[in-house]
Amino acid sequence: MSELKHIPAEIDDETSDVSWSHAALVLVGLILVVNVVLLAMGREYLSDSGFGVWTGAWTKDTSQWIADPYSTSHVLHGIFFYWLLLPLGRWLAAPARLVAATLIESSWELLENSPIIIERYRGATASLDYFGDSVLNSTCDILCAMLGFWLAWRFGWKWMLLLVVVVELSMLVLVRDNLTLNVLMLVWPSETIKAWQMGR
Repeated sequence: MSELKHIPAEIDDETSDVSWSHAALVLVGLILVVNVVLLAMGREYLSDSGFGVWTGAWTKDTSQWIADPYSTSHVLHGIFFYWLLLPLGRWLAAPARLVAATLIESSWELLENSPIIIERYRGATASLDYFGDSVLNSTCDILCAMLGFWLAWRFGWKWMLLLVVVVELSMLVLVRDNLTLNVLMLVWPSETIKAWQMGR
């Protein structure tokens, strides 16, 4: 089976009207717009504890600093968005699809920080102390998704599938959570899983 990124019908990125430099300008503008909207929604750019690079899961700084274990889930978002948008390859080159993927991820970041989703996390999952992301963290989550898209574009689907499995299993073992459980607990909460995640 050929690599997913080498679909014969995919248009040539080099001859596309949308270049990587054009896409970069659009992406910078998109991220700035997301920052402004999040600030208008009442989100703080930095958490009360200030600036930090890395924090673990289930801490008061999770989703507040630059990165945490859930950053890996956003990398997976980018990989999945690449696969999802791949059928559009005959019409849209990779730079345009990256913009589309980033728009999807940005929309999720805005929705994730809305009161209804914050309360859903607090009520249905083990994230009892979740009050939303800082703007810094949301921005970095978007960048992680962009990284995931680039990895999926640059490397074959077999390597990406291996990465998805490794990340999901590692997160499950290390922090008792991953992208799969995150989606499951939002859509179809389980008290058994919630108790296990909280170490009961």
